[in-house]
Amino acid sequence: MTRSLSSRQLTVLALVLLTIALGYFGRDLAKAMDARWLVKFPSAWVIPFKTWISAAMGWLIEDAAIGAVSFTGVTRAVAWLIEQPYDLMLALLATGFVSGQGSAAQVLLPAASWIAVTAAVIALGHYCRDWGLAALVGACFAYLAVFGQWDSAMVTLASVLIAVPIGAGGGLLLGVLAYRHPLFERLVSPILDLMQTIPIFAYLVPILFMFGFGPVSALVATIIYATPPMVRITIMALKAVDPEILDFGRMAGTTRRQLMWRVLVPSASHSLMVGVNQVIMLTLNMVIIASMIGAGGLGFDVLAALRRLDIGAGFEAGIAIVVLAIAVDRLSQAFAERMGQVRRQAPRSWAARHKRTVLIAALLAVTWLLGRFSPLLLDYPESQTITTGAFWSDTVQYLNVNYFDYFEAVKVFFLSWFMLPIKKVLLGIPWPWAIAMLTLLGWHAGGWRLALLCGVMSALIAVSGLWAKAMVTVYLCGASVILATLIGVPLGVLAALNSRAGAAINLLIDTLQTLPSFVYLIPVVMLFRVGDFTALIAIVLYALAPAVRYAAHGVRSVSNELIEAGLVSGCTRTQLLRHIRLPMALPEILLGINQTIMLALSMLVITALVGTRDLGQEVYIALTKADTGRGLAAGLAIAFIAIIADRLVNAGARGARARFGLES
Repeated sequence: MTRSLSSRQLTVLALVLLTIALGYFGRDLAKAMDARWLVKFPSAWVIPFKTWISAAMGWLIEDAAIGAVSFTGVTRAVAWLIEQPYDLMLALLATGFVSGQGSAAQVLLPAASWIAVTAAVIALGHYCRDWGLAALVGACFAYLAVFGQWDSAMVTLASVLIAVPIGAGGGLLLGVLAYRHPLFERLVSPILDLMQTIPIFAYLVPILFMFGFGPVSALVATIIYATPPMVRITIMALKAVDPEILDFGRMAGTTRRQLMWRVLVPSASHSLMVGVNQVIMLTLNMVIIASMIGAGGLGFDVLAALRRLDIGAGFEAGIAIVVLAIAVDRLSQAFAERMGQVRRQAPRSWAARHKRTVLIAALLAVTWLLGRFSPLLLDYPESQTITTGAFWSDTVQYLNVNYFDYFEAVKVFFLSWFMLPIKKVLLGIPWPWAIAMLTLLGWHAGGWRLALLCGVMSALIAVSGLWAKAMVTVYLCGASVILATLIGVPLGVLAALNSRAGAAINLLIDTLQTLPSFVYLIPVVMLFRVGDFTALIAIVLYALAPAVRYAAHGVRSVSNELIEAGLVSGCTRTQLLRHIRLPMALPEILLGINQTIMLALSMLVITALVGTRDLGQEVYIALTKADTGRGLAAGLAIAFIAIIADRLVNAGARGARARFGLES
């Protein structure tokens, strides 16, 4: 049944249409009225946040101290604490244990053999679940060796094995503290929101300033990026523990500490392992970005290939990251499941309890001893490696040679009829009107608090002197989200209503979601050159998954009673979709669009590498120049855009739930 719009909704719609018209003709009107300041924020009104942030960071590095302890001393101590276990893990997996430097360096003990490491992950897979998992993770590590990615993969794995325990452990402790102290939770929640919305490139600038260029800086950035989900999951997991379990713990006479670490945390262990899994995946997602400030491994290989436009090498390294991510992800999930099971009574002797550990240690010792006589036992022979680089490069070259005109026609069409009109509208909207409109939308969607948030954050973007670049960011993000929604929602509906199509669509989305974000740029650049359209395609591919998944979930979640009522009323399949399934799935679709916006904004900084002129470029330039103020100001502006979009879309989803009686 079609619902008529209320007068309030009609007013909002009229204001939005007026804003679009004003934006389209805004520059011409401002020029005719000799009031260019309406579309270009006056430089005399800009507040120098960049200078203030840079000065504060300079004071922090050079002069800040508590007693005899300087801030630089603290950062050096933190760097040393992280560097020691990292160097140990790197030596064990990649470089070997070396004495001396340069030409005088002497290898005391080589790195662990590829055979021993592969056998170790097979044994771990069997311990966590069964021989099926053991075969999968063993095949993943064998792939890394056979396809010539072993050395780089071990450097990446060393970083993961150090960053994950620190990120997961730190997130657990912060989550426990927030659970115990509600005031601390209220204080840390907006910080976590900010950490998850500020692009990671913005983190790199102050970290590079404080810790210098190198793998330690990359590890610090990775830990900061991967920790927030663990904090949130810890808080939710502890709150979800059955109150009866708490009562039993108190009746047993436990102290507050014992109640936490012997009752609450073990009871929430399965949920906590989900947080650990998130830390692992975010750490692997970070490896390419971290390579910009000194991390080696597979991330550096992808970045170097992108700079050379070497599609073959970039794809091989990117697929290796995916393979490593699959192995680590499956192992962590299986380990979480095993932790939730009741353990059998173990035999008495240590060797009998740890047969796999003894076997792997023996294999490691044998490969080290015999590796002196047979290098095959230590390193996979380079002559036996397989490469697919030429295939990928030749494929793209063939497409370029034979279909260049078609690609160019598609590019020109989208630029002329879709992207440039959106850009013209957004850049032509007078900034006072835009701030007022965002405030009104906030008030309409969520009341005065949301109105205040939207108004203040949009005004801060303007007075920081970043309004024009922010509008370019909104244009690229908006165009990408529109296209991703137009593609993703129909795909999600099809996946929900057709099981065969759903299987194929889920496979496509899983593939897109596991590929590192940088990998999308390489073939797109080769086919469409640099520019806004290239960024659009890469962002759509990266951000498509939530639009599909949430739409499919929303359509599947429509109650059978409503569907049966529609059928009894004589609705056709098309009418069921238009009048029942889609309206009832609207809240979920809106949440999917929200996640698509977040992913699009996070990808925008990466697309700065292909010539965009937005806030992402500001952050990237700040990183290359180690300009902390410029990087953080642009990063905060992106975060403000993300927060405004997140709050407005979530408010819209809540309103849709309330209208359809879905609010619990």
